[in-house]
Amino acid sequence: FFGGMFFIGAIDNLIPSAKNPHEVHEEKETAPLHDPAAPYPDFEAVALAGKEVAPGLHDHSHHHKKLLRMGLFTALAIAIHNFPEGLATFLAALQDPNLGLAIAVAVALHNIPEGISVSVPIFYATGDRKKAFTYSLLSGLSEPVGAGVAYLGLRFFVGGESGAIPSQVMGVLFAGVAGIMVYISLDELLPTSRAYGKGHDSVYGLIGGMIVMALSLLLMK
Repeated sequence: FFGGMFFIGAIDNLIPSAKNPHEVHEEKETAPLHDPAAPYPDFEAVALAGKEVAPGLHDHSHHHKKLLRMGLFTALAIAIHNFPEGLATFLAALQDPNLGLAIAVAVALHNIPEGISVSVPIFYATGDRKKAFTYSLLSGLSEPVGAGVAYLGLRFFVGGESGAIPSQVMGVLFAGVAGIMVYISLDELLPTSRAYGKGHDSVYGLIGGMIVMALSLLLMK
């Protein structure tokens, strides 16, 4: 369990905070989610401690290059971070398809602002909707890649020729998945919900999600 938390936490901390899509610093950084016409924040300027970049000091080409670079770095960061999420979702579905479906839906909703954080700066930098969509799509494909790696690892390296996976291995893997999902919930989903919502929306969503999952577990018994 703690190994899973350490694994996902290490990946998250290896990504610089200015490029990490899960680091929400100021309310203005969420503006593109509510208003696509809102100016996208300059994370490069935020990352420079003690320095301020006055508007208009750089030409448009330089600004576009910075936006493009930021979008590409964000796409890479999301791709790296989504890999273990795909692995965790696959292993959860392996244990219980209904649980796996619920986690997949939750992760899919969580990935919507991530896709926006990739596509918006690339679109503003290039004016090419197709390129913005392509990079967002590629960053999200790391999740099914993670699921595929988990399947191949379990099928051919752990299960052997028979494909049977030892119960001890499954116990360790599921505990690791639990650690990954708890970390994602506490470090990403709840803070992101708090940043994007208003008032106690995140609390209502948390309670509602717990009720839905509890009822679904009761109905499956």
